Amino acid sequence: MGKAKSGYYIGFDLGGTKMRALVVDEEFRIVASAKRKAVAGVDTAAEGLDRMRACVDEALEEATVSPKDLRGIGFGLPGALDLKQGVILRLFNVGWENVPVKKKFETIYGAPVAIDNDVNAGAYGEYRFGAGRGHPYMVGIFVGTGIGGGLIIDGKIHQGVGGAVGEIGHLLYDRLGPRCGCGARGCYETYASRLAVASQAAVQAYLGKAPALAKKAGYDVEKYRSGTLAWAIENGDAAVEEIVRESARIVGHLACDLALVLCPSMIVLGGGMVEAMPKIYLEECKAALKAHPVIATMKGVAVSAVKLGDDAVPLGAAAIAADKVRNEK
Repeated sequence: MGKAKSGYYIGFDLGGTKMRALVVDEEFRIVASAKRKAVAGVDTAAEGLDRMRACVDEALEEATVSPKDLRGIGFGLPGALDLKQGVILRLFNVGWENVPVKKKFETIYGAPVAIDNDVNAGAYGEYRFGAGRGHPYMVGIFVGTGIGGGLIIDGKIHQGVGGAVGEIGHLLYDRLGPRCGCGARGCYETYASRLAVASQAAVQAYLGKAPALAKKAGYDVEKYRSGTLAWAIENGDAAVEEIVRESARIVGHLACDLALVLCPSMIVLGGGMVEAMPKIYLEECKAALKAHPVIATMKGVAVSAVKLGDDAVPLGAAAIAADKVRNEK
């Protein structure tokens, strides 16, 4: 980290368990960061916005940067968004509705604000600064509690109508499959998300076939985080590894579907499951692409794990804010 003598941007990631703010200079070098607990359990959206503001203030203080030196603020946000108005229409599982993020932070800091979906911001961060550099046609597949996607086409985030692109976890893997949380049957998420893997792993732990996992986390699916599953594999739970590998194979099938439709030069794999077990996901995804008879005749699709980790979303959000400022000029 190093402070430069120029304008600055804030990149903000509002995640499920934590929020994080980065201060970056005009070359997108990280100057300072701050982290706080996320908004689960916060009674009102107003209180949540106050916590987000406190996180931004802490990052600015750490960077010794004045708000008047900010050129823009970018937010990577979950939930349903109105990108033009800068509003969280609905933050699922929290109860927030119609939260005016853009208006709130432009009023406080006097700098332009841009918002985007957190997965889009993460994909854009990897395209600009990480595994996707040099690949203006890129797909990001992020495997965590659910499965999300980010599409970079001709070097730009593909938003679609209303900015709702990227719900790739709800493409159908098996139309007769189990019911998904969205209401449909057989979505990729029902087979390959962390929640799906954890549910299957819990059964194996209960049957005595995953003793390391049972010893560390019992049979409580909520305790089966990505790192816990990786630890169980490292400690000899072959049954857990096979479940994860099957998840990775299914993610490989999803990568094939996207490659056939979009023909990207790079597929970037991320999310908690991939970051905890990159070798498994890369092996299985590459194998699926190589085995597909049509994709095998195409020019070639490279596959990489994310390189930026927790920095991907806030760096991407900062870049989105900088793009907004440049375009408005």
